[in-house]
Amino acid sequence: MSTLLALSAAAHHGHDVPMSTTLLFAAVLVALILSLALEETIHAKKSLIVGVFAVISLLLGAAMGLLPFGPVTNVFGEELNLPVYIPAIDWGVIAIILGSSLFVDVTSRSGLFTWIAIKLTKMSGGDPLRLLWLYGAMTVVFSAVLNNVTAMIIVGSLTAVSLDKLGRREKLLAFLLVEGLLTNVGGLLTLISSVPNIIVGTAAGISFVKFFVVAAPYVLVATVLTLWLGAKWNGITPLVTDEEKEEAEGLVQGFDERDGIESEGFLWFAGAMTVLFIVVIATTSVLPWVSELGMGFVALSFAVIMLIRYKSEVDRFYDAVDWDLLGFFAGLFVVINVMEHAQVLGLIGSGLEKVIGLGDVAGTGVLLIASAVFSSVTDNIPLAAMLAKILGGLGTASDSSLWWSVVFGANLGGNITPIGSASTLVAVTIMHKHKLDMSFVGFVKRASPYALAQLVLATAYVLVFLR
Repeated sequence: MSTLLALSAAAHHGHDVPMSTTLLFAAVLVALILSLALEETIHAKKSLIVGVFAVISLLLGAAMGLLPFGPVTNVFGEELNLPVYIPAIDWGVIAIILGSSLFVDVTSRSGLFTWIAIKLTKMSGGDPLRLLWLYGAMTVVFSAVLNNVTAMIIVGSLTAVSLDKLGRREKLLAFLLVEGLLTNVGGLLTLISSVPNIIVGTAAGISFVKFFVVAAPYVLVATVLTLWLGAKWNGITPLVTDEEKEEAEGLVQGFDERDGIESEGFLWFAGAMTVLFIVVIATTSVLPWVSELGMGFVALSFAVIMLIRYKSEVDRFYDAVDWDLLGFFAGLFVVINVMEHAQVLGLIGSGLEKVIGLGDVAGTGVLLIASAVFSSVTDNIPLAAMLAKILGGLGTASDSSLWWSVVFGANLGGNITPIGSASTLVAVTIMHKHKLDMSFVGFVKRASPYALAQLVLATAYVLVFLR
């Protein structure tokens, strides 16, 4: 991604883009967002919609001389002639999604997720509210030590299994929505929980420990608030009568956590590999060699290891991969990269630079909200990188609350729309997989109240405790 940003910056310095051209591409971006909002009306998959706009963006960019062509120098000093859209795609994210999906699907065949789901369900005593809190806490923890996408895939699978076995499938949509929102809250917890954290934290010189100490109080309160609102707004209530509790307890005790386990040996192997997967993902940035290869390599490597168990029939697991989701991300990365070259994101950055000049309190609050709004409709990685450069260029102190405004805004903005975050998009995809009705507009309507509460809390936290 850093190479991509460097290429983009070089392209910007190489020529000036007329404002009319920037506004034209801004209109293309708005049209893309509107098309995704009308996805159900136009009866087209997300990957096709974004693919069409990727083609249009690339053709316009090439025709107007905005895109770099010809040889590109790699880290070895070698010149490569690649189509411009190849480096535009963040293949690390694609690899994480592909590898995690395969790893989770193969691991689930061991019965491990069913075993965990039933254990947690038994801990809840069959009480829906207690189950929501257990899964909510697990979502935050997984999002903090894994990437958000992997966390959503794992927890989403567990949720579907548990609610099906409890006979409360009607609550699945509410559970998945709350879990999707909590992935972005959990993504705030550590310096390595999300890419924007890494970009901004590195630019500001914030250590891993300091990041955790500052972010943890907010994450704890925001998690409690989100779960409380989720339970209240979706009618998830505790069991009251003795008859309900006894019935639920009896139903829970009737569950067999060993159901679906083909081999006890493979179950324990899958459990050990899952723990190792979490540990390696969490420590990828500090592991020799692995840190250079990235989390995508880790996800794919663990997927390959698990697939060895079914070496003669691995092709059946490929059917479980959400190719529409992968195609969507690939196309979205291309569109956003063209928008960078057309200086659409630069235009956004210029406006935010003026906001920063409003003063400590006003600038911090407006920057947080503005970062969230823009992150809800654009990829938060280039946005975070652009804002980090602006703050660094202004000589912003490492303890300034402006850095935290970008961190909170870039992460929480993903809870406003399903395209603002990879994990919320995965949550919607899981909803569709289970035949649950959730359109782009429907997600915005249901998620916005949660996002608003989280952003108000974040703004108050930054202004009161971090100034």
